[in-house]
Amino acid sequence: MADRQKTATVGDVATGANRAQGRAPDSADPKRSPDGSAEHVAEWSLDRLVDHIVQTHHRYVRSALPAIAEQLEALQRAHGHSRPALARVALAFGEMGRELERHLLKEEQILFPYVRQIAALGGHRRTGWTSPFGTVGNPIAMMEREHREAFDALRQIRELTHDYAVRAADSTEYSACMAALAEFEADLERHVHLENTVLFPRALALEKRMVEG
Repeated sequence: MADRQKTATVGDVATGANRAQGRAPDSADPKRSPDGSAEHVAEWSLDRLVDHIVQTHHRYVRSALPAIAEQLEALQRAHGHSRPALARVALAFGEMGRELERHLLKEEQILFPYVRQIAALGGHRRTGWTSPFGTVGNPIAMMEREHREAFDALRQIRELTHDYAVRAADSTEYSACMAALAEFEADLERHVHLENTVLFPRALALEKRMVEG
């Protein structure tokens, strides 16, 4: 039962996500899952949860990173003389993007396959069971640290852009880039919330049951 005790849902980060996009939280039921059903995300199978993270959030990150980097490069060419901070924004975003790409691979190739493995075993005690990591808590701690580092980079970008502010005189291209950055941050908040508060605790609890019974 330990892996079913979480009641956190994607809706729990609605306020933060909307803050990132400069709008008020919507009226969606915070108990609803990302697909709009009235089901708690914590009630999803681990396979379903991993599939959702990879197919929705990892796919989005891989699509958004090069698109936003291209927008920032174009803005530097057009407005770099009047907005010197754009160079620092592009540098911070590029470094964060490269780290995130490596992060996604580590999750997809190392951590998530192990989570699927222990989920398939159903949490039943396995005498002599050993994890290739010592415990799944070790790679999870690394993933959580990398999440914090990504948000540190986004915090710097937010400060450099004054919370993605757009002035009346700003170009359509500048407005679109700021909106894309805000959307990226909002999606990452939902993405990390699912991992840190739902997937990771359940994986830890499941592995503990397998070892301790």
